[in-house]
Amino acid sequence: MDRRFDPSCRGDLLRTAALHQHGRLAPDGQRLKQILQDLSSGETRIEDVPCPQAGPGQLLIRTTRSLISSGTERMLVEFGKASLINKARSQPEKVRQVFEKIRTDGLVATLDAVRHKLDQPLPLGYCNVGRVIGVGADVQGFSVGDRVASNGKHAEVVSVPVHLCAKIPSMVSDDAAAFTILSAIALQGIRLVQPTLGEAIVVTGLGLIGLVTVQLLKSHGCRVLGIDFDPARLALARAAGAEVVDLSAGEDPVARAMSFSRGRGVDGVLLTASTKSSEPVHQAAQMCRKRGRVVLVGVTGLELSRADFYEKELSFQVSCSYGPGRYDPSYEEGGQDYPVGLVRWTEQRNFEAVLDMMAEGRLDPADLISHRFALEQAGNAYTLLASAEPSLGIVIDYANPETRSDEAVMARTVRTGPPRSGSSQTPTVAFIGAGNHATRVLIPAMKAAGARLQTVVSTGGVSGTYAAKKFGFEHAVTDAESVFADPSVNAVVITTRHGSHARFVLEALRAGKHVFVEKPLCLTETELEEISHCYRTLEHEGRAPVLMVGFNRRFAPHVVKMKVLLSTVKEPKAFVVTVNAGAVPPGHWTQDPVQGGGRIVGEACHFIDLLRHLAGAPCVSWSRTALSKSSDTASLNLTFEDGSIGTIHYFANGSRAFPKERIEAFVAGRILQLDNFRKLRGYGWPAFSSMGGLRQDKGHLGCAEAFVGAIRSPGELPIPFHELSNTAQAAISLSGAESPR
Repeated sequence: MDRRFDPSCRGDLLRTAALHQHGRLAPDGQRLKQILQDLSSGETRIEDVPCPQAGPGQLLIRTTRSLISSGTERMLVEFGKASLINKARSQPEKVRQVFEKIRTDGLVATLDAVRHKLDQPLPLGYCNVGRVIGVGADVQGFSVGDRVASNGKHAEVVSVPVHLCAKIPSMVSDDAAAFTILSAIALQGIRLVQPTLGEAIVVTGLGLIGLVTVQLLKSHGCRVLGIDFDPARLALARAAGAEVVDLSAGEDPVARAMSFSRGRGVDGVLLTASTKSSEPVHQAAQMCRKRGRVVLVGVTGLELSRADFYEKELSFQVSCSYGPGRYDPSYEEGGQDYPVGLVRWTEQRNFEAVLDMMAEGRLDPADLISHRFALEQAGNAYTLLASAEPSLGIVIDYANPETRSDEAVMARTVRTGPPRSGSSQTPTVAFIGAGNHATRVLIPAMKAAGARLQTVVSTGGVSGTYAAKKFGFEHAVTDAESVFADPSVNAVVITTRHGSHARFVLEALRAGKHVFVEKPLCLTETELEEISHCYRTLEHEGRAPVLMVGFNRRFAPHVVKMKVLLSTVKEPKAFVVTVNAGAVPPGHWTQDPVQGGGRIVGEACHFIDLLRHLAGAPCVSWSRTALSKSSDTASLNLTFEDGSIGTIHYFANGSRAFPKERIEAFVAGRILQLDNFRKLRGYGWPAFSSMGGLRQDKGHLGCAEAFVGAIRSPGELPIPFHELSNTAQAAISLSGAESPR
C-alpha cells in the first residue's frame, strides 16, 4: 500500500502533537528574518517568517553569508520604485496581456488581478552560503553540518533543491563562497564562448560578473581586454591581469580591440554589461575576427545588424544563467540529474568547478567586496544599491550561529495575531497552501463568508506570512502536520498542487476536520477509492465531517439562474461548453503526471461537475477525442442517467484575446447561453431574456458561503459526496490516468 494512505499515518499526528508539547512548534515560535521587496512601492523590508521545510530532494540551510547581485537586484528595486506607467513601459508584453484580459474578463477583474500581483512580496537574493541543518528525503551526498553554497534567498534559513547546492572546500571562506552562484553565471558564459589557450577575449562590462569573468579567463590562459566606464573597476580588472579600455576617457573600444588582437580581430566577446543600448553588441561584432563568437551574459539591447554578423559569419548566443538544468523543473525540483557523459557541465557541476578554482587560488573574489552589512541593516544595503554611491560586492552577514540552537531555529510557527476562541460550530479554518489563487480568491471569500482564519501553511514561509498579515490569520506555519493536530482548527482548506490533495484530504478526514479542497479531489482511481472508503466509514459511524471540492461555478449567480430555469423542464438536455483554456508549457507543474495530473483531471473537472449539476443526474458514460494521446486540447463527451448529453470542448490552442468560457444549454425548443460568467442570454424562455452583472462572478463567494454554512448548520451537504465521486471518476478516466471506461 502507498505509505501516503496508510491509516497508521495517525502516528505522525501524534508525533507532531508531542512536538507541540515540547515547544518545538510553539505558537510563539522563533522568528526568522528574510529580505523581501514590495513590488508596488519598491520598499525593501525585513520580515519575520517561519522556518521552511526540507522537502524531498532539498537541503535546509542555515545562512552565514549572502551576496547581493548588484545587477539583478538593482533592476528589481528600480522596477518596484517606478510608477505604474513606467512599470508598464518596461514590460510591454505584460501590458498586452492586461488589455486582452480587460476585453475578456472586464476592467474590474483585471485591475484586481494586477493589484494582487503587485501586492505580493518578492523574496530577494540567489547567492547564499550556510550550513546544512536538515536533509530531505531522497538526498544523497550531503549531511547535516556540511557547508554549502546555494542559490538560496537572503534569509536566515533557506530550503534549496539539492541540484542548486554544492559543498564548500575547507580552504574556501564563507565570504569567497558567497560569489559561487555569480561566478557560475560567468563560467557558463565562458563555456559558451569556448576560449582556447592564448586567445584574445573581450569582456564588456566590469561589474561583479564581468570581473569574475576576467579572472576565470586569465586562469584559462587567455589574453583579456576589459571595457567599462568606471576607473575603480578598470583598476580591479588590470590587477587581475587584463588590459583595459576606459570609456569615460573617450577611448575607442573597437580600435583598442583591434590593436589588442594585433589587427586580426578578437576571438570572442563576452557581454556582461547591463544597458538598454544595442551599441555593445554592434561594437562586439566590429571588433571580432571572422567567425568570432559573441555571447551575451548580461542585459543589452538586441537590435542586431545582419551585416555585422553576416560578413564575418559571427556566432551570437545568449547564456542561460548557471548552466544546463536551469529552469528545468525535472532537474532542479525533481532531482533528475543529466548523465555526465552527455552533459558534462550542469549548473551544479559549474558550482563545484568554481569552488575548486577558489580552493586552488585561481579565483579570488576578496577584492570584489566593497561593503558589508548585518542582516538587520539590510535596508541600508539596498539604499546604497539604488544610490549613486559606488559599490560592487555587497555582503550580508547573519547572526552568530551559536546564538540560537538549530532546534530553536527550526520552529515552524510564527504568531501573526492575538489568540482567539470559538465554538465547534464556528468554522475555524486553516489554509494549507498560500499561492496566487488562495490569496487572491479563496482566502478573501472564506473571510467574507464568516470563517475565522486561524492558520495558514506555506512550505517556504513567505507567501504564508504575507497571507497571514494581509487577511488576519493568527499563525503562519510551514508544517502542515501541525494543522491536523491542532484542536482549535476544525476546518481545513487545501489549495496545494494537485498531487498532494488526496493525502491532505485523508489526513484531515482522519483528524476529524471539515475539508474544502480545491479541485481536483484526487488524481487516480486508487486515491478515489481510499477517500471513498474513509468517508463512507466516517459516515457509517455518524461522524462524517463536511467534505467539499471547490467547484465554484455551480454557485455562480448566472449558473444558479440557469439551474432554476432548466429545472422547470423535465426533458433531457444537450449542453455544449467551450473552454478557451490557453496553452501551458509542457514543463509546467500542472502537466506533470505526479504533481498536476494534466489539465483534464485538474481543470476540466470543473465543467464535468457543472454539467452534472445542470443535468441533475449522474454521469453514466464518457469518452474523449483529443488532438493527440497526451494533448490537453480535447472534446469530452458525457452521457447522463436522464438521457441528457454534454460536450466539453477544452481547447488549449486558441487565442487569449477570445473569451475563456461559454456554456450553452439546449432543451425543449429553448436555449441558454452564458458568456464568460458575465452575460446570460435566454432564447425562447417565457419571461426571461437576459441577465448581466457589474463584474464577472464565477461563484467563489457563494461556494465559500455554502461550505461555511454547512459547518454552522449541519444538514444536507452543498455538494453530496456521490456527486463529488462521480465527477472525480469521470475526470480521472477522461484524463487517461487510469484505464478508460
